[in-house]
Parts: sequence; structure tokens; C-alpha cells
Amino acid sequence: MGRRLLLSREGATKREILDRQIDVGAGTFFSNLVMYFIILTTALTLHAHNETNIESSRQVAEALQPLAGSFAAILYTIGLIGVGLLAIPILAGSSAYAFSETFAWKEGLDMPVTSARYFYAVIGISTLVGIAMIFVKINPIKALFWASVINGVLAPFVLIGILIVSCDRKLMKRQPSPWLSRVMVGLTAAVMFVAAVAMFVR
Repeated sequence: MGRRLLLSREGATKREILDRQIDVGAGTFFSNLVMYFIILTTALTLHAHNETNIESSRQVAEALQPLAGSFAAILYTIGLIGVGLLAIPILAGSSAYAFSETFAWKEGLDMPVTSARYFYAVIGISTLVGIAMIFVKINPIKALFWASVINGVLAPFVLIGILIVSCDRKLMKRQPSPWLSRVMVGLTAAVMFVAAVAMFVR
């Protein structure tokens, strides 16, 4: 009976890991696909017209006019709202998960608010801080740019930490990351280290 229960738990764990692999893989593919078209569109519109000092969303919409004509502002607005609906819950949720893991709070979007009050409080505060930036006249374009720079510099260190944890059989409960994943993470971290250094020494 005990052996059956153990096998059942191992089977459930493997299914959960597979589901998460599919979830992460699909999410990564589509996020990179969207990112590619954002870069491509920016190159064909803003860069092609020497718009390299963006101060507002209006400049971006106007730069799209050669591509979309009179519908440029509508096209940009729809894209901005769509990206916002995707990104805001993820960014606010990621900070909530980070705080919850640090302070051992109950966490999870599948939990009711009453059971994970601190978790949902961080999501609410993060969202309000983002809204407040508009009213204190912080340039959102520059804020996004520098946030991306900081993330790019810190990301290799995070990847190294993930690599160390994923190789530890005890921490991973005898299910360490496959060697191919370790190699890919290691190579990605190395490339990002080189890119970060090149950004400051060029």
C-alpha cells in the first residue's frame, strides 16, 4: 500500500513537471515571438526615421503613420493595451511571489484573498506604484529602458543561481535539471555576461 502511494505521488510529480515544462515552453516561445516583431517594427518605423529619442507614446504612434497611415494611433493603442494586460499581472505577480518566498507568506493566484493577504497586497501596491508614476511625471519610456538595462545586467547572476539550484539533487528532491538544460542555461548566462560587459566598455 505504501509503495503504491509512493509511486502514485512520483507519477503525479512527473505529470506536474511535464505540465510546467509545456507551460514554460509555450510561454517562452510566444513571448519571444512577440518580442521579435516589436524589435522588427521598431527598426522599420522609429529607427528608419531617426526617432531614437522617444519621450512619449505619442511620438511612437506618429512614427507608425508611414506604416499604418491614419490608423497608426488606433493600432498603437490596441497593441499597448494588449501588452499591458499581459505584462502588468505578470510583473506584479512576480514581485509578489518573490516577496512571499522571502518572507514565507502564503502565495498563489489560485488562493483566495483572505488566505494570502500579503501576496495580493504586494500585487495591489505594485500596480498602484505603476499608476502613480504617471502623475509624478516620471518618463515611462526612460523608466522602461533603465529597468531593462538593470534586468539585463542582473539576469546572468540569477541564471547562475538557478543553475546551481537545479544541479542540487537534494534541493530538487532527486530530480535535478537535465544536462541539456544546464548547458543551455550556462551558455545563456555566459552570453549575457559578455553582452553586459560590452555595453559598458564600448
